[in-house]
Amino acid sequence: MTRPVKQSPISRKPALVRLLCVAALFSIILLAIQSSFFTGSWNAVNISREEIRILSDFQSNLQQCVANRGLGLTAHIIDHCNVILKFPEGTNSTWYNEQFKIFEPLEYKYDVCEAILLWEQYRNMTTVLTREYLDSRPDGWFDYAAKRIAQLGADKCYNQTLCEEHLNLILPAKPPFHPRQFRKCAVVGNSGDLLKTQFGEEIDSHDAVIRDNEAPVNEKYAKHVGLKRDFRLVVRGAARNMIKILNGSDDEVLIIKSVIHRDFNAMIKKIRNPVYLFQGIVLRRGAKGTGMKSIELALSMCDVVDIYGFTVDPGYTEWTRYFSTPRKGHNPLQGRAYYQLLECLGVIRIHSPMRAKRKQDWSDVPSREMINSAHRAALRLKKKQAGQEGVLGQFVNCKVWGKSGPYGTGPTSGSEDMTDIRKSSNYNRWEVMPFESLREEARNHYIQMEGVSLYKMDGNKLDDLVCVKSEA
Repeated sequence: MTRPVKQSPISRKPALVRLLCVAALFSIILLAIQSSFFTGSWNAVNISREEIRILSDFQSNLQQCVANRGLGLTAHIIDHCNVILKFPEGTNSTWYNEQFKIFEPLEYKYDVCEAILLWEQYRNMTTVLTREYLDSRPDGWFDYAAKRIAQLGADKCYNQTLCEEHLNLILPAKPPFHPRQFRKCAVVGNSGDLLKTQFGEEIDSHDAVIRDNEAPVNEKYAKHVGLKRDFRLVVRGAARNMIKILNGSDDEVLIIKSVIHRDFNAMIKKIRNPVYLFQGIVLRRGAKGTGMKSIELALSMCDVVDIYGFTVDPGYTEWTRYFSTPRKGHNPLQGRAYYQLLECLGVIRIHSPMRAKRKQDWSDVPSREMINSAHRAALRLKKKQAGQEGVLGQFVNCKVWGKSGPYGTGPTSGSEDMTDIRKSSNYNRWEVMPFESLREEARNHYIQMEGVSLYKMDGNKLDDLVCVKSEA
């Protein structure tokens, strides 16, 4: 019978050491998993503490800005990106939603990280439809162009020549307007609140004034809304009255928000004014309407955007216009909350009756340096969440690239059958403006962007940009 060999203490030590090493390694892995789990309470990716600190500091400043400027609104921080804007108890919620059978709520949740990325992006955007965009976008002529033409008779541009005939009249080769082209712009809404103030001279002091739809500009309302008229954004219904709307100004630029129509073309051929189609996203959150699109347009051209007549004061219970009787319209509380968020993001500066009597001090709005820092942190956060850490830069959101000729080249908008009145006018002056005539800040921006124009493609996705580079 063979007797088992008894192991000595020395022979058992290597096995004991290996066991201890395995236990130690298991403990390290468990600790890492636990650490990752608790860090993941911020989000599922590894966000640096510095980014969280920057965004949290920005949220605190935004919260204080809303408290100082919101006329009763308060901001309640959820985390480093999300915030809820609340109206005080007792706020008159009179706007009834027929679809959902509820009154408008008294609080609204916003993703500040998403908002700051969206609106800072507009500072580098082009918001006018151009030929280079249709040439560069996949199926731009075949698919997208057809969506911008009313009564085409087909859902696609099976005959591109026919589609070009519809669009040529309002289709510049390249962007007629550029980021930072103007220093300070006024966007004038249509609210009846404008009659409570006399902002006319202040509005006219801006480098450019943007109005919308059929809002009249005349001596009757001059002390309230001013007389200066540079741009006008119109919906399809208002575009039908463009000759009446533009009466008294050959220089006011008309930008149609939706589609071109053969009836519109017939009128455009008779007038001297520049006319284009708006190119931009459709916001599905926040305030909606032509006023919001006017802000997008302004931000794509102007350093500072002042808004007037946007109904942002408490106590507003019906939709009024300064030139007509009350009617049903947009959600007042939702609009008030979103515009206040935009002001505290440094996107706009609000002017209203309740703000008119106090000194306009903007020191409680986060500084440009702080906004830029929060923007960089939000961008890093977004890229880490998408698994694209380290992929940054000014063209990071370009999904499609295209090329076009040098600055100032390509056909201008127009058609052979325009009337002599339009042919002899200066309707295309923005398209043929020499580079040297641009504001210095606009020239510097163009060089910094390496001659690349940025366009939105679909929806409100931050990453879906069509980027077109002009050849040197």
